[in-house]
Amino acid sequence: MNPPEGFTPLFRNSPFLELLGPIYNESTDAGIVIGFYAQQKHCNARGIVHGGVLSSLADVALGYNAAFSGDNSVHLVTASLTIDYAGSAKQGEWITIASDVQKVGKTMAFANCYFLANNIRIARASGVFTVLNK
Repeated sequence: MNPPEGFTPLFRNSPFLELLGPIYNESTDAGIVIGFYAQQKHCNARGIVHGGVLSSLADVALGYNAAFSGDNSVHLVTASLTIDYAGSAKQGEWITIASDVQKVGKTMAFANCYFLANNIRIARASGVFTVLNK
């Protein structure tokens, strides 16, 4: 399946993200929106997207948005990640993750993200990141 218009393959990849992908992104004025189609490999035994998949992609969406939110990118590692599930998604659904970066300081960064499936909010996550010195 092709992603919706405006979404392109994720600009930065890793071996772990290769396992989860394909993952897409869209650059907006508010930041980077991550998107993916829920596949069978993302689902649990009940046929819904596993919470671990969502938490992994929350970490990516939050970290990428915080790292690239300023004039100069910063290197981050996750210090804390919390996620609240308010709904679910099924195989075949398009899921987006939009982030809101509160602050990127000299030592810590803070951000929230929101998951939508069929334009319904299914989860929110909050991340705290340690800013690494280059």
